[in-house]
Amino acid sequence: DKSGKTHRVVVTTRLHKSFKKKMLVAAASTLFSLSSAVFTRRRSFRVSATLSREPSPLLRAAHHTVDSYVKSGMVVGLGSGEASDLAIRYLGHQLRSGSVQDVVGVPMSARSASEAAKYGVPLKHFRDDFQIDFAFHDADAVEEGTLVSVVGRRRTTQEDDYILRQKVTFGLQRERFTMQSIVKAADEAVFMVKEEQYKSGLEGSIPVLVQSLNWLAIAEEIDDLYLGDAEVWRRASVGDAGPLGGDFPIVTSDGHNILDVIFTTPIPSLANVAKSLDNIDGVVDHGLVIKTRCTVVIAGETEVRTVTLQTSAVEDGV
Repeated sequence: DKSGKTHRVVVTTRLHKSFKKKMLVAAASTLFSLSSAVFTRRRSFRVSATLSREPSPLLRAAHHTVDSYVKSGMVVGLGSGEASDLAIRYLGHQLRSGSVQDVVGVPMSARSASEAAKYGVPLKHFRDDFQIDFAFHDADAVEEGTLVSVVGRRRTTQEDDYILRQKVTFGLQRERFTMQSIVKAADEAVFMVKEEQYKSGLEGSIPVLVQSLNWLAIAEEIDDLYLGDAEVWRRASVGDAGPLGGDFPIVTSDGHNILDVIFTTPIPSLANVAKSLDNIDGVVDHGLVIKTRCTVVIAGETEVRTVTLQTSAVEDGV
């Protein structure tokens, strides 16, 4: 790249151990296992059947993340999202069983703090002087090769959007209790995604936090910057209210609005988008996360893959 650093993406694959065996069994039998058969006087019989349940891909990814990266004595940044919830629950189980000890969690949102408290993970709230050993978080998408992550996209349900507003309030706005700050402070970070969320030429939205007093001028500048490639909508607090956000746009506790920059064509470089947004007056933050020492855990249907970004600077101890 232009900085002169050489990048190397390392890909490893961990096959789901029982997959091949279970495929052979499935080919020779039905999906159901007959656990008992009781004959009656009419020579009929009753069958109680049980359906074997496979762990979900995200559950396997969450367990892999905790087992592979969390060690005793660590300070761990606790992310938000479906996979992060599962990882927090599993971390609590590992602490209770004694598999790991003296782990302290630093929550990135109200949601992760609640999950940690529920499952017995000790907590400390983030301060600028914290040394964080490791952090994990869900990503909405990850760019193949660069591992630049997208977080904070709008959800389709009111419940998810409520969670997202918490994430935006605590993750894109404040210097403390923030996902961005915790991930940047961590020695190493993992983003967990499904298979289809890891690819090059990403499309879709990138959330941008902007000053509300001049949000329209900022939106017009962003629109001019990506003319023909993206649309800019102000996010509404309820439902879809059109490009202007309707009568009730989301307003954070510090008085900021959220713009969704919705790319309708493949994005050549998320890093270039991040740089362009950073140079616009009135942009407070955005949902693009660039982390040098970063690993992506990819939840496939039959395997968990890990992709690690390494640079010459990291190898030299930076």
